[in-house]
Amino acid sequence: METKTSLKLGGLTWWQAVICIILCAIPMYMGTQSSSMTGTLCSIFALAVVFNEFGERLPIWNKYIGGGLLMSFFGVALMKYFGLIPQDAIDCINSFVSDDANFLEFFIVMLIVGSVLALDRDILLRSFVGYIPAILGGLVVACLFGVLTGVIFGVAPADSIIKYVLPIMGGGNGAGAVPLSNIYETVTGDAAANYYGFAIIILTIANIFSIIGSALLNTIGQKFPSLTGDKKTLLRKGGNLAREDKKVKTTVEDMAGALLLAFACFSVGRIMNKTVLPTIAGASIHQYAYMIIFVVILAATGIIPDNIRAAAKRLQTFFSSAMGIVIMVGMGADFDIAELFSAITPGNVMMALMIVIGAIIGAGGVGYLVGFFPVDSALTAGLCMANRGGNGDLACLGAADRMDLIAYAQLSSRLGGGIVLIIASFVFSFWL
Repeated sequence: METKTSLKLGGLTWWQAVICIILCAIPMYMGTQSSSMTGTLCSIFALAVVFNEFGERLPIWNKYIGGGLLMSFFGVALMKYFGLIPQDAIDCINSFVSDDANFLEFFIVMLIVGSVLALDRDILLRSFVGYIPAILGGLVVACLFGVLTGVIFGVAPADSIIKYVLPIMGGGNGAGAVPLSNIYETVTGDAAANYYGFAIIILTIANIFSIIGSALLNTIGQKFPSLTGDKKTLLRKGGNLAREDKKVKTTVEDMAGALLLAFACFSVGRIMNKTVLPTIAGASIHQYAYMIIFVVILAATGIIPDNIRAAAKRLQTFFSSAMGIVIMVGMGADFDIAELFSAITPGNVMMALMIVIGAIIGAGGVGYLVGFFPVDSALTAGLCMANRGGNGDLACLGAADRMDLIAYAQLSSRLGGGIVLIIASFVFSFWL
């Protein structure tokens, strides 16, 4: 992550950018901005460009904390908390990014397809074979650290696992805390809300630690290059990306073909999730997990032409670089920072912190044993298990400057989260 020194904002000269930002912000604060996609993007970019540039230029923050992407997230969250963004604008941003229009879903699909198709077949298969052990390594050590910390704070081992470890390592909110609450209610007969209320609090604290931990892992990778790779692959001695845009010329038609392929892969995931095989061993399998498996199969068979693979990579590069700040603003607008403030007690903070550290050590250590770079394995198989799912994955990858690892991060949140749900069904049955 390089420090910016030139007097430019978003590629424009500083005075041109300032005029554009003001023009985009005026309708938002006057309450006359359109609620359409175009109007909402005007509001988003008015916020995103300012915070992104500030985060990229702020000393210490730009090198060690997370740079512009993370500043966009926290900056918008704080502005929302203090009422500095009109509520109508907040509603429009939430609707566009994560609710009705769900641009977040489109963003993730583009990143998954491009990042997987860009990998060489051998690298791809070796990576995914070793990934489940790395996830399990992070889960086991996180559980160990959680139990040991719980003993210090007077929390019984069973409660440490049920109330702290499982919610944190469960794959986020929608794919983790919510279904965990439903399993809890089914097994115990107690209201799901009684479990969820605490689970989401402890998960929120862990999510912040995961984001900060991701930025610190990036710093470690910069200081010790042997611990990390090219920020696109996990395998040590695995080689480089199989396809680069400069080696394969792509056209507008190729980009259209890559888009069609991405939509088809998304549809396969939807069909599997909703119709063919919605659950395995009682655990719901997310459509992204099925989609990733399908894209891996396509890439492994080699049936996708080189020009389409290169075009998919170009799309992914565009979304991860130019549109990443849009997602971070959307996540900030949807984040209730007051929820975090209310949950900060010494016991909760230490429990969450040690579980996150355990996930880093376990996933990084086992990842190294199976041939991964420890920094990248700790990030994807560890911290992307301990955050708040899809949004948390993007925040962590953004803070670590490793958006190209989105497919592995989504495997953690989706397949890894499914593994935790299966474990939870047995744990609740035996211990509650």
